[in-house]
Amino acid sequence: MNPVISLFNSRHSLLRKALVDPGNPKPAIDLFLEQHAFVHSSSVSNSPAPTYADETLSGLSDSAFRTIPPGCEHAIAWAIWHIARIEDVTMNMLLMENEQVFTTGKWQKRLNISVFDTGNRMPVEKIIQLGKRIEIPALREYRDAVGLRTRENVQALDPSEWKHKVAPVRIARLVPEGAVNPIAAGVLEYWGGLTYAGLLLMPPTRHNLIHLNEILKMKNKLFGV
Repeated sequence: MNPVISLFNSRHSLLRKALVDPGNPKPAIDLFLEQHAFVHSSSVSNSPAPTYADETLSGLSDSAFRTIPPGCEHAIAWAIWHIARIEDVTMNMLLMENEQVFTTGKWQKRLNISVFDTGNRMPVEKIIQLGKRIEIPALREYRDAVGLRTRENVQALDPSEWKHKVAPVRIARLVPEGAVNPIAAGVLEYWGGLTYAGLLLMPPTRHNLIHLNEILKMKNKLFGV
């Protein structure tokens, strides 16, 4: 395994343990911000060095973002859209019960798209259409805006709430507000079974890493590596 990924995994295990102790929140918050910085652009955390996300997405033209590599189901653009939307929905609507960055920033128009759910169970034709239409610079900016809001949210969240489960009323918002496709019931059930600590361990950290690793493989296919 890539030693950088091994380090992420070991630090993620420490984060899981730290989130059990809300009476001493600083280690958990610091670990979260470290892991989150790793999977976002350096501009999100003001990192002096390129992050894993920076390196993964380096050298990609807009055309490469839109191209579905051989043997793949979607383009890199869709994968970035998906992780950004998942983080936006979970860290704002579920963790904080606030409005999404997508809504408050009027990103649908800026991204030039008609869909705005997380992409779970999205039909193939819509996946292809999204990859062709979405504005790539705006997509990068949207993901950065989501990442910045997440960092604010985590530092504002009361640590005593880490052990609380996501309230059903928050899950109930997602489909009516268009954040999740109604046929993607599995993701609603999954999020509904998580505590706030569980949300921090998956969408904004590990889920991002999973798809960045996928993007790296897609990038290699595009360039014949």
